[in-house]
Amino acid sequence: MSEWTTDQLAVIAANTDLYLAPFREDGTTYGTLTQTWALVVDGKVYVRAANGQGSRWYQAAVTQKAGKVRVAGADIEVTFDAAGTDDEAAIDAAYEAKYPGSSAVPIMQGAGPKAASVRIWPR
Repeated sequence: MSEWTTDQLAVIAANTDLYLAPFREDGTTYGTLTQTWALVVDGKVYVRAANGQGSRWYQAAVTQKAGKVRVAGADIEVTFDAAGTDDEAAIDAAYEAKYPGSSAVPIMQGAGPKAASVRIWPR
């Protein structure tokens, strides 16, 4: 897998939102862009599905394993992979650091979203 550049990581870290679109079932057509909160943890990019593993974008991402993200107006082709429990505590801490005081942070640290953590790599 490719790695993020320092500049790409800085842009992702600086922006509150990252939009993602996994491929649809045909494996080539992008789905609808979905707004997410992306986190940079030790040079890795993660997102969680607020509605857990039942989320349509999460299911498409882990099934199709590819699509695109949009951050700061730039589209980047990516690979998606279920993160499991990799960096779980660091992701929780990153939510608190990036979105301090948000009432959504405890939701994103809950069992459902934790089970729907996705790591994203550039293609």
